[in-house]
Formats: sequence, C-alpha cells, structure tokens
Amino acid sequence: MSIRGTLYTVSAPSGAGKTSLVNALLQQCADLTVSISHTTRPMRPGEVNGINYHFVDESEFTAMLEQKAFLEHARVFNNYYGTSRDWVEQTLASGQDVILEIDWQGAKQIRGLVPECVSIFILPPSLEILEQRLTGRGQDDPSVIQHRLAEAQLEMSHYVEADYLVINDEFDIALSELQAIVTSNRLRQENQRQRNANLLRDLLS
Repeated sequence: MSIRGTLYTVSAPSGAGKTSLVNALLQQCADLTVSISHTTRPMRPGEVNGINYHFVDESEFTAMLEQKAFLEHARVFNNYYGTSRDWVEQTLASGQDVILEIDWQGAKQIRGLVPECVSIFILPPSLEILEQRLTGRGQDDPSVIQHRLAEAQLEMSHYVEADYLVINDEFDIALSELQAIVTSNRLRQENQRQRNANLLRDLLS
C-alpha cells in the first residue's frame, strides 16, 4: 500500500516569486505535484486553461461551491479561487505529495481541515524589490501595482501562521530551502517506518 502523501500549502504576496520557486521545486522533487486551482479571474497573457488555472465564470464557481466541490476557497482581488477536494484526496491517497499555491486565507482553511498539512510562507527581501518585481511584469497599471503593494503588506503579516518561512532574496538559496523542507518531512520517523517496513523488520528480527 502506498504511503499517503503530504499536503503542503505555499503562500506569498504577489511578486514574491512563489510560482517560479514552486515550478523549480517540482523539477527537483519526485512524487510532488501542484494542485491547479479553479478561478474566476481573467486569463493573463501566456496562461493556459487547465495548466495555470481552471478558468471558470462566477456562476460555474458558485455551482461548484454549492456542491461542496472545494477543499478551500477564497476571494482575492474581487476574484474567486478554489481547490478541488476530490483531486487532492485522490492524489494524496496515491502516495504523491501535493502543493497548494494559495493565499493566507486558503492556507488557514486547509490547516483547519487537514491539521497534518505543512504550511510554508515566502517573503520578498524588501518592499522595494517587491515593487520592482511587480512593475517588471508589465501587465498592470501603476495604480494597480500600488493597490497590490498595500494588499501585500496585509498578506505578509500572516507569515506567523505558517510552519516555515522562506525569504526569496537569492532564488537558488530559496529553492534549496524549499527542497530541505520537503526532504526533512519525508525523513520523519513515521514516514520512514512505513517506507522501510521490510528493512526494519529484518534488522530487528
């Protein structure tokens, strides 16, 4: 029987580099996958439906909400985001670890529903660098960027609720720190006991 996977939540303000770090982590760690959220926000240039998000309209999202199809959901910047309950459960049961890229509200919901989940918060090294990263995207007006910065400060105050804190100053260092979190969790005694049951039986017999 497969060892049940671990559920990770990764939260960060917009522009902190969360998505780039998670994508790189997926390339480095086997048996690790990221949940693709449903959202009502408009698709951005370069995004693909079913890969970046499952893009749905508000009526479809509301219908799924009524069917209790989401493990968690939140409203961010006037748009809704939700995580498929069935997909997460099936993936964890198969032995794969799952990452949820969600805001602090969603992470709080997950901790209430799945107390054994591992929560990670990513912060930028400074507000100035955060603004530079948001401006460098070239996708939003200055007024939108200022609004996002104000919201970011509120979001960042919730880092204290996470199990782990990663500062994304040097990308490679932040990535190695994320890898360390995953590796250390997989080496926990209860996980190793299940993974190496035959070896442990032989050693002690």
